[in-house]
Amino acid sequence: MKIGVVGASGYSGGELISLLLKHPNFKIAYLAAGAQAGSLIAQVHPQLSSLGAARFEATELHRMNQCELLFFALPPGESAKLIASLNPQVKVVDLGADFRLSSSTAWERYYGGVHAGTWTYGLPEIPGQRGAIINSNRVANPGCYATAIALAAAPALSQGVIVGEDIVVVAASGTTGAGRRASTNLLASEIMGSLTSYKFGGVHQHTPEIEETLSKVAGSGVTISFTPILAPMPRGILATVTAKLNKSFTNPQFATRQAHELYRDFYAQELFVTVLEETLLPKTSAVVGSNGVQIQVAVDSHTDRLIISVAIDNLGKGAASQAIQNANLISGFPEASGLSAIGLGS
Repeated sequence: MKIGVVGASGYSGGELISLLLKHPNFKIAYLAAGAQAGSLIAQVHPQLSSLGAARFEATELHRMNQCELLFFALPPGESAKLIASLNPQVKVVDLGADFRLSSSTAWERYYGGVHAGTWTYGLPEIPGQRGAIINSNRVANPGCYATAIALAAAPALSQGVIVGEDIVVVAASGTTGAGRRASTNLLASEIMGSLTSYKFGGVHQHTPEIEETLSKVAGSGVTISFTPILAPMPRGILATVTAKLNKSFTNPQFATRQAHELYRDFYAQELFVTVLEETLLPKTSAVVGSNGVQIQVAVDSHTDRLIISVAIDNLGKGAASQAIQNANLISGFPEASGLSAIGLGS
């Protein structure tokens, strides 16, 4: 298939190109990069030096329409403007936020501007989503934090094990999650040897996305309190999700072993999700460069809360490799084509 990437100069765009170059069924035909049009690709993405003298192209509708499938990796509000004029036969995976939310009110509150609409949500491991993705030709790729947190909470919510009205999340992300735009707070001298919260007080834009996704899993309203943390590392997300046990559904003897079995059963058939042995804990270094997800669970009997730890690569399962996973599904290729659950390690 002829593939294009719009927004190819960003971190997610670079990761997409790397994965597409190794994919058995996808052939790169178009790499567009707004302000970087005309620049050497290898100058922006040194890991792609094998592309030699290849340069980014301008963002042009006629070039997009020559592709069979497009990835959009643009800031919120930007992809919808282009997609509105795109040939409807062209398959699209949008890594941006434009089509993730069902609620226009939530969009206006967290992003501002006009809500573009809602596409099939591209998180295949959530019940019911894989079939919906296969039957779609346009998919909204989930946010990085949303991917980690939804996968962490979904098994417990699906079985009514936890109270969905008060889920607390603290999650740390590497700096690539903030995009490539220059910013003082992302300078090495600012972040090295330091941790800091940001978008403090429940205002992070992934909040409504997570709540919508998990509310569908639970069959009732889910509310989260989410605090993101900027970590002094380039990539990776480690999230800790906690919630009160639902005593009306769980056995009084429900403990870590039972929680572990629940999660193992829920993800038993998933290629990219690993529920670790009980003595192990997720590590961001273990999933870097992969589409893998590591999960561990425990019951805190002192507070009657379920604790879930999850690690993903924010540029992998949180962005580019998940986009490839979705593209495989909408194109009729094996879901794991060109992907791996095995990280590069430390």
